[in-house]
Amino acid sequence: MEQWVPLFDIFLTSPTPESEASTWLNQSFSASSSTSTPITTGSFLSLLMKPLDSIVADESSSSSSAWPPCTNRVMFIQTLPNMVQSRVLSFLGFERQRFSSRDLAKLARTVLSGSQELDFWVHRAARNLLDVVSESSYEWISCLSLDSGEDEFESLPGWLKDSAASSDLVLPWLPISPEELDWRTVNGNYENNYGSLSQVGEGEDEDMNDVLEEMNIDNPESVHLEPEIKKRAVSLKAWVVDFQSTSKTVGLAKEIRELCSEKGGDSFTVLGLIEPWLADDETASILLSHLTCGSEEELTWPSQVLCSIILPKLLALEEPASRVLVTATVEYCKRHQRASEYALLFPLILRRDGINNPIYDVITRIIKESLHPAHVASFCQKLLCGQKDERKVICLPCHQYLITDKMVWTESFFNLLQSILNHNVHLSQNSVDQIIYQVQQLAERFSNSLKFGNFLLCFVTKCSPSLKHHKLILTRVVEHNKTFLAKSILGKLAGL
Repeated sequence: MEQWVPLFDIFLTSPTPESEASTWLNQSFSASSSTSTPITTGSFLSLLMKPLDSIVADESSSSSSAWPPCTNRVMFIQTLPNMVQSRVLSFLGFERQRFSSRDLAKLARTVLSGSQELDFWVHRAARNLLDVVSESSYEWISCLSLDSGEDEFESLPGWLKDSAASSDLVLPWLPISPEELDWRTVNGNYENNYGSLSQVGEGEDEDMNDVLEEMNIDNPESVHLEPEIKKRAVSLKAWVVDFQSTSKTVGLAKEIRELCSEKGGDSFTVLGLIEPWLADDETASILLSHLTCGSEEELTWPSQVLCSIILPKLLALEEPASRVLVTATVEYCKRHQRASEYALLFPLILRRDGINNPIYDVITRIIKESLHPAHVASFCQKLLCGQKDERKVICLPCHQYLITDKMVWTESFFNLLQSILNHNVHLSQNSVDQIIYQVQQLAERFSNSLKFGNFLLCFVTKCSPSLKHHKLILTRVVEHNKTFLAKSILGKLAGL
């Protein structure tokens, strides 16, 4: 038992137990080959399945009459804390090729069929383990004492059986040949497949469609404004560029809000006439703080404020942004996170010339200080894997020429991805696959880039559990890198 203590310490304390436990096993196999009790996968499973007598508490009996205590026969793994049990079962599923499938299935079934009530995560890990090690012919279902027959629920239809027998298929129960799979399916880039991340922005698509229709972005020339509203908007434009005092700027914000909400006016068109992005940074920060709304779920008005005051300034940014502007922007994005995603983050990253270092600094501040990591992961999923209509951008018509519908991969963008990974954002497998595809295409172009090398080192370190099947591709990518970081990256890849 003592020889397994370091492994159980990993399951108890490590943030990435699967990869660390796998590394420990690799090292321990060679180190224990000369000892009397070598460490093997079989001995580890034997330990987990070792039967023990567990005392069952009987709350209906008093302490004086509860002797001798009732016992129940359990496996060693069932005596461990729930968190450790779920991690061990997840590890066994992750490294199932090293273990006996029959023993793994037996272990999973025993855990699931125990008399004690299972923890949710333990039950889920055991069920996943049973699913991945069960035979595709469904022979294991025979233990459930079900009657067999041609019309059973688990039986395949005749046409599927005939198709499977006559062709080389990807899966025995799915009549699709490898040639029929396109590149997007192979790389996991499925349409509208965000997994658990979709819960972060549930219903966002419908809300965004309503917002875009309300703003009339696609057909702004069709909006008709009353002459009086146009006249007031032109007068406010002169007020914007002439900063006199904070109190007057607060009054300007009030005038803008009233004019945009008046009947017969369109706030998106009115803001385009006022041109509030022409204000200096101090005026812009005051306008931003006084043009907020009470509801954090509101999307339309906060998006209009961001895309008319802050976005044009940042799209043209070539020098580091002022502290007053960045601070005001970050505070506004904290209150209106969804608006910051569609009216600031998407347009900046989809900038026609790509993001530069000053823009990278601002985006990094917004992501780290304004958004939850799960929100950032969902944003990355849409950015990297989404279609054009999923990367919805809110901006004024006069600034649309600065934005494209395709990402431009620059050194600063790789810096941004590295900052996101260092912010403990867990990318989905789809996002990881798309990044791998892009670095494969760009390896020659950035062969001398230290920033690209630093990103690769961070990527391999942070996303190692998702890179196991891409080891060869990444090795070829790193072989093109001519910086001193290549050796370190190759060392990390060798440990996958």
